[in-house]
Amino acid sequence: MSKASIVVTVPRGLCRFLREEVEQLGYPVRSLSSTTLETEGNKVDAMRLNLHLRTAHHVLYEVAKFKARNADELYKSLLTIPWELMIPADGYLSVVSNVVNTTIRDTRFANLRCKDAIVDRIFQRKGRRPDSGSDRTRAVVSLFWRDDRCRVYLDTSGEPLSRRGYRKIPLSAPMQETLAAGVIKASGWNYNEHFVNPMCGSATIAIEAALAASERAPGLTRVNFGFLHLLGFDRYEWQKLRKQAGLSVKKRLSEPIIATDVSEKAIEAAQKNAQTAGVSNLIRFYQRDFSETIIPPEPGVIVVNPEYGIRMGKEDELITTYRDIGSFFKHKCQGYRGYIFTANTTLAGKVGLKAKRHYPFFNGKIECRLYEYELYRGTRVKN
Repeated sequence: MSKASIVVTVPRGLCRFLREEVEQLGYPVRSLSSTTLETEGNKVDAMRLNLHLRTAHHVLYEVAKFKARNADELYKSLLTIPWELMIPADGYLSVVSNVVNTTIRDTRFANLRCKDAIVDRIFQRKGRRPDSGSDRTRAVVSLFWRDDRCRVYLDTSGEPLSRRGYRKIPLSAPMQETLAAGVIKASGWNYNEHFVNPMCGSATIAIEAALAASERAPGLTRVNFGFLHLLGFDRYEWQKLRKQAGLSVKKRLSEPIIATDVSEKAIEAAQKNAQTAGVSNLIRFYQRDFSETIIPPEPGVIVVNPEYGIRMGKEDELITTYRDIGSFFKHKCQGYRGYIFTANTTLAGKVGLKAKRHYPFFNGKIECRLYEYELYRGTRVKN
């Protein structure tokens, strides 16, 4: 089976973790930017990447690259591509684009011309046009157009890979699954230490930790991918990949993950989400305030994702919470590595502990940081 360029998109701040994942799966890294990684492979490789990548958003399989100075040249070039071999005539098509071209004032026009070329080509060969629209749950074509350089891809993911399918009850302002996976990687948790997640909310961090530690592919819980709606993608190979991934899943961890939240509603949602993800047996949930979380003997990792005071709460009301987190870390988490994920640097300064380092992340468009604290015995809290 012939190979093509495969571009994997990633949220800002996660590219170094994506690179590790891609290389661990045995694929070369041809180029890297803050939001994309380019590798190569065949259509089965594209399915495998969709199944296993934890920090990626989309897996794009290149079908053509050419030059086009304007929309008319774009249309003519796209019309030469054998779309009838890729997209069912009775199917559904969505086009997305990233365009920087002086002749294009509105990217929606580029999307329209791209869509027109695809459906016209299919009509010429099959006598029928697929439906089209903005729904990305079926066949998706992605256009990258810079000046006169065009690259066209099949988005084999469709919807972002962060939508694992297990978070049936998300609650308010949940952390994105890919971001949670990146936070866990940044913590350096080795899976043999304890992992504690107070303020767990809908349990995205705890569930992603369980998925990683049990070697359960994140795509196993997802029922829909873009490639399932394309011609030429082998359903037999997909089932084989899923079966192979299932065989590597660990049924137990050396120590169960601990997740707590003061809200009964949050714990109920977290338990249901964990059950859907297939990891409920790996996590122990408790309804209690974070300060009352029972911390197992060291060593271990503790990750807290408090409110930022940006979307959910008022900053002044959260100062006491952040101070209490610092006290909790100092008095109850000695011998652990502590992490606080927040977008509010002012509140982070109220923790009262000196961070060893911090890692930049983005939660959507919000710039965040993951602060790391080495919680030695006798750590001093600043006044």
